[in-house]
Amino acid sequence: MIAERVVRAPDGASVGIRSAGTRGDPIIFVHGVGSTAAIWDYQLDALSGRFCCYAIELRGNGALPDPRPEAITRAGFVQDVLTAADEVGLERFDFVGCSLGGVVGFELWRRAPSRVRSFAFVGSFAAYPNAQQSVDAILASVEAAGDMREFAKARAARAVPADALPQRFRETVDQYACKSIPSYFAATKATWTGDYREDLATITVPTLVVCGELDAIVPLALSEQIARGIPGAELAVIAGAGHVVNADKPREFNAALEKFLGSRA
Repeated sequence: MIAERVVRAPDGASVGIRSAGTRGDPIIFVHGVGSTAAIWDYQLDALSGRFCCYAIELRGNGALPDPRPEAITRAGFVQDVLTAADEVGLERFDFVGCSLGGVVGFELWRRAPSRVRSFAFVGSFAAYPNAQQSVDAILASVEAAGDMREFAKARAARAVPADALPQRFRETVDQYACKSIPSYFAATKATWTGDYREDLATITVPTLVVCGELDAIVPLALSEQIARGIPGAELAVIAGAGHVVNADKPREFNAALEKFLGSRA
């Protein structure tokens, strides 16, 4: 059973925690800019018998009250993760981040590396090519659509594989649509504009890099860049998966993650 709670970060932002499991090593999961913490339910349901699983709802997402847009930053997202970890009593944890979640992982390594036992970067990147142009194009698309739901329909067509079940398309649209435009704008800027390429060689914990074969948003080359840059990192390409690998192919993703966690030091 998945439990939910909301806590407050030191700056007052609301942070959500979806949790499942009461034994085993703790895993923190962090969603992407277009998702909510519920996107990890596929993992919480499957892995909670062997791990303590915590999916973090970042500030400005879902049903949480919107903070000031200027509080929606990469540093703010790291504070959300640490607030949740402290709330549930985690000194160290395995960190799994999809897209924006991976960016949060890189920022976490800069700010609190001692808290991380291992990383899994999913459909993420150390630096996105032509980042500002990408941000400008996304924001223009939202403005042209007029609301988040209409924008989400077009975005989901890129993010979700064409042969996916209709449920995946609806899920993607619904999770985009529950965000306010100001919060999504701020989160979009935070997502795409970081540059962590020089940090890669400093990462000393076991690392798994996962990419969907059909990811049209973060292509394989960006995952390969992470895997090459982090000493000893493993790369897994999931056949038939798009951008949100853990939801597109949960069985295959869960197997890759469990294998990695079982082999890490």
